[in-house]
Amino acid sequence: MTAQTPITVTEHLWIPLPDGRRLAARMWMPAGEGPFPAILEYLPYRKRDGTAPRDATTHPVFATHGYACVRVDITGSGDSDGRFDDEYSEQELSDGEAVLDWIAAQGWSTGRVGMIGISWGGFNGLQMAYRRPEALKAVVSVASTVDRYADDIHFMGGCLLSDNKNWASQMFAYMTRPLDPNLRSDWRAEWLGRINDLPFMAADWLRHPTRDAFWKHGSVCEDWAAIQAPVLAITGWADAYVNAPPALAAKMTGAPAKALMGPWEHRYAHISQIEAADFHGEVLRWFDQYLKGEEAGAAGLPDYRVFMQEFTEPSPKNLPQNGRWVAEAKWPSPHVSEVVWPLAEGGFAPDPRAGTATVKSPATVGQAGGYFCPGIRIDNERPGDQTVDDRGSTCFDSTPLQAPMEILGRPRVRLAFSVDKPVAQVVARLCDVAPSGQSQRITYRPRNLCHDDSHEVATKLVPGRRYEVEFELNECAHRLLAGHQLRLALSTSYWPIVWPASEAAEITLHLEGCALILPERRVEVEIDAMAPSAARDYPRYKAEVLEAPWGEAETRIEADGTHVLESFDSYGAAQDLTHGQRVSSNVRMRYAIHPDDPATARFDCNWVFNFARDGEGEEDDWGVRIETDSWMTGDRENFTLWRGIKAYEGDKVVLTREWQETVPRGCL
Repeated sequence: MTAQTPITVTEHLWIPLPDGRRLAARMWMPAGEGPFPAILEYLPYRKRDGTAPRDATTHPVFATHGYACVRVDITGSGDSDGRFDDEYSEQELSDGEAVLDWIAAQGWSTGRVGMIGISWGGFNGLQMAYRRPEALKAVVSVASTVDRYADDIHFMGGCLLSDNKNWASQMFAYMTRPLDPNLRSDWRAEWLGRINDLPFMAADWLRHPTRDAFWKHGSVCEDWAAIQAPVLAITGWADAYVNAPPALAAKMTGAPAKALMGPWEHRYAHISQIEAADFHGEVLRWFDQYLKGEEAGAAGLPDYRVFMQEFTEPSPKNLPQNGRWVAEAKWPSPHVSEVVWPLAEGGFAPDPRAGTATVKSPATVGQAGGYFCPGIRIDNERPGDQTVDDRGSTCFDSTPLQAPMEILGRPRVRLAFSVDKPVAQVVARLCDVAPSGQSQRITYRPRNLCHDDSHEVATKLVPGRRYEVEFELNECAHRLLAGHQLRLALSTSYWPIVWPASEAAEITLHLEGCALILPERRVEVEIDAMAPSAARDYPRYKAEVLEAPWGEAETRIEADGTHVLESFDSYGAAQDLTHGQRVSSNVRMRYAIHPDDPATARFDCNWVFNFARDGEGEEDDWGVRIETDSWMTGDRENFTLWRGIKAYEGDKVVLTREWQETVPRGCL
């Protein structure tokens, strides 16, 4: 690893695009003349304030090790020119290619650029590599996806995720934030223009309920060989995005790919609340190898390094997890083989057995599922004890294990079934049941039973007809201890993570055609896991904290039997000590459903942002407040989505607007 050197920081610079637009950037530069390899992080989350606290913990570290680090806001975000049109759009990706070209052409650049990012930045790093721009030589992709339909916040297993609306509500709030008057004299006109031109993303995404060309755009699994830049893919088991790293390690053919799976939530590992790890060291080893050409050990990493979890008392809080680090030199691994457990009444059998079982759940099953993507709220996000959801599900339990058993990979569920409604979904959960009776979720996945295997075709079911389906659950690594039981829990609902079908369906399982297929890992001699080190010290954001972040959540049952989950998160208030801007924000969310009627499902969301800066005189003070509201409901035929905004400059309302869309449900 390169010795540390002093750095300089350019708080703001413009990157020109071929059509005359400019993108706003921040840069950390090593001392000396260079040239230096570069690291790009390319996001819509505002380098001036939104990601400034996190950026302060990463890019200065990389710069001290000899990298020119460039943090760029995509079109229509932060202080950049233009209008935002959608996530991972052609505009975003072609602009990204122009940014890479610009970096490579600078006198301080060696012409070799790496991309880094988590979530959005992890997505577009892979997507840029798929396009093979000349300058892009390596990628570190954290909490990303290779398939935008299968593994993002819109759909899972062909079922609608409530986060399709939740995330759109968050992006609506994010993209209404103002430009900085200190950088843009036209900030007011651009701010109001952006708000009026924002796409209604929740409705736009919902209009593509199957895996069509809209979702194939940006899905790198369409051609694994297209990626020819080495990829280090990282995720944590508490995160929602667990399937991409092992898929990349297994299927990329054009360049090296390595997977690292820790216990973390949706954060860079060095700032994880669960168990912080040396994220910087992992990144520097990768880029030193593939951007600097040094022998840093990246090429010799095992294909798959993974934290093998064990039973930990379930808690919604982000607490440390039991387990150990293991590694597989090659992935897929010869140490993992499939074992088939045929389903039988109440449990499993050594061979297929005749019989039937019924799956019909209250619409409230899922209340112990936690938040879809832990790491975004303040805390209280993780799955709790699954017992309450297990009681509303049809469960198949193993006998207590006589010896430990390890599962590594994606379990599959095979079902032969008939159903009494034309639209139905099934949700499968694997749980580790301790001798105490506590049930810990290992993995899960829903499946829209109207979909074909490709999810490109959806057809309503014929009640009473026999069907067969086989589907994967999400990636997992779990060691069941002796005396514990493995539980397969099946339900027809999983609220609030999965938006329910419009009617409560009853599924009849024909057990002779039903099985659980497990990827069992057996290793006699473990190799060196090359586990990440403990987190090193890192620089912090230069800000005065005016209000500490805090959050709370509560559940209740209203007089008519409706179950309500409400959460409030204040992300605190702080003043940037470099440019003086004060920012505060909070979000309130409400999920409601009646257990007897899935069509009563409703989501409400309210975001508030405040921005301010003191001027030389009171008349020069600047202040903006934004309040956004969103909700979604569904009846038997349609979804209704609504959003509204009030924007203030000082105490004056300068814009009020509402939007409403109706989208047919079809097979959702």
